[in-house]
Amino acid sequence: MSRSPTLTLVGVIVVVFLVQRAVAFLQIPLAFALSAPVGRQPWTIVTSVYAHVGVGHLVANVVVLLVVGLYLEQQTSRLRFHAFFLATGALAGLTQVWVSDLVGPGVAVLGASGGIAGLVGYLLAGNRMSDTVLDRTPLSPRAQLVIFVVVAGAITVVTGGRGVALVAHFTGLLIGLLAGRAHLLRPSR
Repeated sequence: MSRSPTLTLVGVIVVVFLVQRAVAFLQIPLAFALSAPVGRQPWTIVTSVYAHVGVGHLVANVVVLLVVGLYLEQQTSRLRFHAFFLATGALAGLTQVWVSDLVGPGVAVLGASGGIAGLVGYLLAGNRMSDTVLDRTPLSPRAQLVIFVVVAGAITVVTGGRGVALVAHFTGLLIGLLAGRAHLLRPSR
Protein backbone atom coordinates (compact mmCIF):
# COMPACT_ATOMS: atom_id res chain seq x y z
CA MET A 1 0.00 0.00 0.00
CA SER A 2 1.17 3.53 -0.73
CA ARG A 3 2.83 5.54 2.02
CA SER A 4 1.13 8.61 0.57
CA PRO A 5 -2.20 9.33 2.28
CA THR A 6 -3.28 11.24 -0.82
CA LEU A 7 -2.69 8.29 -3.14
CA THR A 8 -4.34 5.95 -0.62
CA LEU A 9 -7.35 8.29 -0.53
CA VAL A 10 -7.51 8.39 -4.34
CA GLY A 11 -7.49 4.58 -4.31
CA VAL A 12 -10.35 4.42 -1.80
CA ILE A 13 -12.39 6.94 -3.80
CA VAL A 14 -11.89 4.96 -7.03
CA VAL A 15 -12.78 1.65 -5.33
CA VAL A 16 -15.95 3.17 -3.83
CA PHE A 17 -16.87 4.54 -7.27
CA LEU A 18 -16.42 1.08 -8.83
CA VAL A 19 -18.54 -0.48 -6.07
CA GLN A 20 -21.21 2.17 -6.73
CA ARG A 21 -21.23 1.22 -10.42
CA ALA A 22 -21.38 -2.52 -9.66
CA VAL A 23 -24.19 -2.05 -7.14
CA ALA A 24 -26.14 0.07 -9.63
CA PHE A 25 -25.56 -2.42 -12.45
CA LEU A 26 -26.70 -5.34 -10.27
CA GLN A 27 -29.62 -3.25 -9.00
CA ILE A 28 -28.73 -3.85 -5.36
CA PRO A 29 -30.38 -1.27 -3.11
CA LEU A 30 -27.38 0.15 -1.26
CA ALA A 31 -27.29 3.85 -0.45
CA PHE A 32 -24.15 5.96 -0.73
CA ALA A 33 -25.68 9.46 -0.71
CA LEU A 34 -26.28 11.35 2.52
CA SER A 35 -29.83 12.62 2.97
CA ALA A 36 -32.32 13.52 5.67
CA PRO A 37 -33.24 11.99 7.99
CA VAL A 38 -29.61 11.07 8.60
CA GLY A 39 -30.52 8.48 11.26
CA ARG A 40 -32.28 6.32 8.66
CA GLN A 41 -28.99 5.45 6.90
CA PRO A 42 -26.21 6.67 9.22
CA TRP A 43 -23.41 4.91 7.28
CA THR A 44 -23.92 7.44 4.49
CA ILE A 45 -22.21 10.05 6.69
CA VAL A 46 -19.02 8.20 5.70
CA THR A 47 -19.87 6.64 2.32
CA SER A 48 -21.08 9.94 0.88
CA VAL A 49 -17.63 11.47 1.37
CA TYR A 50 -16.02 8.86 -0.91
CA ALA A 51 -18.82 8.37 -3.46
CA HIS A 52 -19.30 10.33 -6.70
CA VAL A 53 -22.11 11.00 -9.18
CA GLY A 54 -20.13 10.23 -12.32
CA VAL A 55 -16.73 10.05 -13.95
CA GLY A 56 -16.46 13.83 -14.45
CA HIS A 57 -17.25 14.47 -10.78
CA LEU A 58 -14.70 11.83 -9.77
CA VAL A 59 -11.94 13.15 -12.04
CA ALA A 60 -12.44 16.78 -11.01
CA ASN A 61 -12.19 15.89 -7.33
CA VAL A 62 -9.19 13.59 -7.81
CA VAL A 63 -7.25 16.26 -9.73
CA VAL A 64 -7.74 18.87 -7.00
CA LEU A 65 -7.04 16.26 -4.30
CA LEU A 66 -3.74 15.33 -5.96
CA VAL A 67 -2.62 18.96 -6.34
CA VAL A 68 -3.44 19.94 -2.76
CA GLY A 69 -3.04 16.63 -0.96
CA LEU A 70 0.43 15.71 -2.21
CA TYR A 71 1.74 19.02 -0.90
CA LEU A 72 -0.20 19.09 2.37
CA GLU A 73 0.53 15.47 3.34
CA GLN A 74 4.20 16.40 3.77
CA GLN A 75 3.25 18.58 6.73
CA THR A 76 1.23 16.06 8.71
CA SER A 77 0.82 12.41 9.62
CA ARG A 78 -1.18 9.86 7.64
CA LEU A 79 -3.70 9.51 10.47
CA ARG A 80 -4.24 13.26 10.84
CA PHE A 81 -4.59 13.66 7.06
CA HIS A 82 -7.24 10.94 6.74
CA ALA A 83 -9.09 11.95 9.93
CA PHE A 84 -9.20 15.61 8.87
CA PHE A 85 -10.40 14.75 5.37
CA LEU A 86 -13.17 12.43 6.61
CA ALA A 87 -14.30 14.68 9.48
CA THR A 88 -14.38 17.78 7.28
CA GLY A 89 -16.14 15.94 4.44
CA ALA A 90 -18.73 14.48 6.82
CA LEU A 91 -19.40 17.82 8.54
CA ALA A 92 -19.67 19.56 5.17
CA GLY A 93 -22.14 16.94 3.92
CA LEU A 94 -24.21 17.05 7.10
CA THR A 95 -24.36 20.84 6.95
CA GLN A 96 -25.50 20.71 3.31
CA VAL A 97 -28.26 18.22 4.16
CA TRP A 98 -29.43 20.11 7.25
CA VAL A 99 -29.51 23.52 5.54
CA SER A 100 -31.23 22.08 2.46
CA ASP A 101 -33.80 20.39 4.67
CA LEU A 102 -34.54 23.69 6.42
CA VAL A 103 -35.27 25.61 3.22
CA GLY A 104 -37.24 23.01 1.30
CA PRO A 105 -37.37 19.44 0.23
CA GLY A 106 -34.12 17.80 1.30
CA VAL A 107 -31.39 16.89 -1.12
CA ALA A 108 -29.00 13.99 -1.22
CA VAL A 109 -25.31 14.83 -1.24
CA LEU A 110 -22.20 12.90 -2.14
CA GLY A 111 -18.64 13.56 -3.18
CA ALA A 112 -15.23 14.29 -1.75
CA SER A 113 -15.38 18.02 -2.43
CA GLY A 114 -16.31 19.01 1.14
CA GLY A 115 -13.21 17.25 2.46
CA ILE A 116 -11.10 18.55 -0.42
CA ALA A 117 -12.36 22.08 0.22
CA GLY A 118 -11.19 21.60 3.80
CA LEU A 119 -7.71 20.69 2.56
CA VAL A 120 -7.70 23.72 0.25
CA GLY A 121 -8.78 26.01 3.10
CA TYR A 122 -6.09 24.53 5.33
CA LEU A 123 -3.47 25.13 2.69
CA LEU A 124 -4.60 28.76 2.24
CA ALA A 125 -4.53 29.62 5.96
CA GLY A 126 -1.86 27.27 7.31
CA ASN A 127 1.16 28.43 5.33
CA ARG A 128 4.05 30.74 6.26
CA MET A 129 2.85 33.63 4.14
CA SER A 130 -0.64 33.59 5.69
CA ASP A 131 0.90 33.29 9.16
CA THR A 132 3.12 36.29 8.48
CA VAL A 133 0.28 38.43 7.14
CA LEU A 134 -2.21 37.47 9.86
CA ASP A 135 0.35 37.71 12.69
CA ARG A 136 1.50 41.18 11.60
CA THR A 137 -1.99 42.52 10.99
CA PRO A 138 -3.69 43.76 14.15
CA LEU A 139 -6.89 41.78 13.77
CA SER A 140 -8.87 40.23 16.57
CA PRO A 141 -9.82 36.55 16.30
CA ARG A 142 -13.37 37.71 15.53
CA ALA A 143 -12.16 39.89 12.64
CA GLN A 144 -10.08 36.99 11.31
CA LEU A 145 -13.19 34.80 11.44
CA VAL A 146 -15.10 37.40 9.41
CA ILE A 147 -12.29 37.43 6.84
CA PHE A 148 -12.36 33.61 6.66
CA VAL A 149 -16.14 33.62 6.17
CA VAL A 150 -15.79 36.18 3.35
CA VAL A 151 -12.95 34.23 1.71
CA ALA A 152 -14.86 30.93 1.98
CA GLY A 153 -17.96 32.61 0.57
CA ALA A 154 -16.07 34.17 -2.33
CA ILE A 155 -14.32 30.93 -3.28
CA THR A 156 -17.62 29.06 -3.02
CA VAL A 157 -19.37 31.51 -5.33
CA VAL A 158 -16.52 31.53 -7.86
CA THR A 159 -16.29 27.72 -7.98
CA GLY A 160 -20.04 27.15 -7.80
CA GLY A 161 -22.13 25.73 -10.57
CA ARG A 162 -25.29 23.85 -11.33
CA GLY A 163 -25.75 20.87 -9.02
CA VAL A 164 -22.82 21.87 -6.79
CA ALA A 165 -23.27 21.49 -3.03
CA LEU A 166 -22.47 25.13 -2.23
CA VAL A 167 -23.14 24.82 1.51
CA ALA A 168 -20.82 21.80 1.71
CA HIS A 169 -18.06 23.62 -0.19
CA PHE A 170 -18.42 26.70 2.02
CA THR A 171 -18.42 24.59 5.18
CA GLY A 172 -15.36 22.59 4.12
CA LEU A 173 -13.46 25.75 3.19
CA LEU A 174 -14.33 27.49 6.44
CA ILE A 175 -13.33 24.47 8.55
CA GLY A 176 -10.08 24.24 6.58
CA LEU A 177 -9.30 27.94 6.97
CA LEU A 178 -9.87 27.77 10.74
CA ALA A 179 -7.89 24.53 11.07
CA GLY A 180 -5.08 25.96 8.96
CA ARG A 181 -4.84 29.06 11.12
CA ALA A 182 -4.66 26.80 14.20
CA HIS A 183 -2.17 24.47 12.43
CA LEU A 184 -4.35 21.53 13.44
CA LEU A 185 -2.58 19.08 11.13
CA ARG A 186 0.92 19.74 12.45
CA PRO A 187 2.16 16.72 14.36
CA SER A 188 2.79 17.28 18.06
CA ARG A 189 6.42 17.80 18.84
